[in-house]
Amino acid sequence: MAEAPVVLWPMMSESTNLTPVAPRQVGPHVWRRADVADVNEWLWPLADDEIGELLAASEPYENVGERELARLTPAAFPLPTVGEKLGGLRRRLLHGRGFELIRGFPAGEVSEQQAAAVFAGIGTHLGSLRSQNAAGDLLGHVRNVGEDINDPAVRIYQTSERQTFHTDSTDVVGLLCLETAAEGGDSLLASAGAIYNEMLDRAPGLAAKLFDPIATDRRGEVPEGCDPYFTIPVLSWFDDALTVLYQRQYIDSAQRFEDIGPLSEEVTAALDLFDDIANSPVFNLQMRMEVGDMLFVHNHSLLHDRTGFVDKPDTPRHLLRLWLSAPGDRELPPVFAQRYGSITVGDRGGIIADPGS
Repeated sequence: MAEAPVVLWPMMSESTNLTPVAPRQVGPHVWRRADVADVNEWLWPLADDEIGELLAASEPYENVGERELARLTPAAFPLPTVGEKLGGLRRRLLHGRGFELIRGFPAGEVSEQQAAAVFAGIGTHLGSLRSQNAAGDLLGHVRNVGEDINDPAVRIYQTSERQTFHTDSTDVVGLLCLETAAEGGDSLLASAGAIYNEMLDRAPGLAAKLFDPIATDRRGEVPEGCDPYFTIPVLSWFDDALTVLYQRQYIDSAQRFEDIGPLSEEVTAALDLFDDIANSPVFNLQMRMEVGDMLFVHNHSLLHDRTGFVDKPDTPRHLLRLWLSAPGDRELPPVFAQRYGSITVGDRGGIIADPGS
């Protein structure tokens, strides 16, 4: 009988720890596409009375600016019935499968200001709003503004390019779809725990490399006194939780800094394998958001992505985005302070930088 083929991975250095840094992951946040194929398990279709409650709460804020919306509190945006359900949603994000989609809000029938008020109001019931850029914007606009992806000061969400699997610098990210693309723009999600388990099976030495610090480009949004990059591992095992922080394009663009050594063959192989698994249809879930859809994702357990897209001529693809720091979330390792500033649960995350930087 012929011998089974041998899969050759890059040779591990003597210093590589072949003992798993973190145990095999289990729990509802560890899933493959087949495990979340039933949309009814993660879809919240809004009932008419729930829509009415959201619209009623938003009426006082229909004509206020985004800065005022960012200062909303749960008390100032009362949701007697929806608010209780949002508490359950937060628990499922932090301790369950890590994502959920709210569908049925009539965003196309109300003004953009009222849709933004509803979105911010929902967000404030899930956590505190965090800055998404050096200007301190708490309500972000995700759309193609014609920026060049090769410009190191440009963030990828400002383009129509494929984003690749990544995390945002916050506990929970929320997206509200105001306008779809003519083509593409699908959202993808993948479980970091499931990817890690697969790497343990295929190449435990490469899995171990993901726990080493790695430089990630801040893309010009640099807090005073800090380097233009931070050095946080892709994976961290802390307080009995596996936490992911990843943006491959920004790891690659950090190589432009002279004081950063080149990525080793082992690290490159580990990142390539991580990406290959995340991009496998076996491991990721793909969906196309409709106008009025609100998608919420836990950044510490899941990665998200967006396919490239083509805008409609007169109504470009447009999403609103929230970054939220959620009470009741996990503790983060001290190294996250490089990016998050404070790592206090419920008061952490976002882009910390001087708007003039």
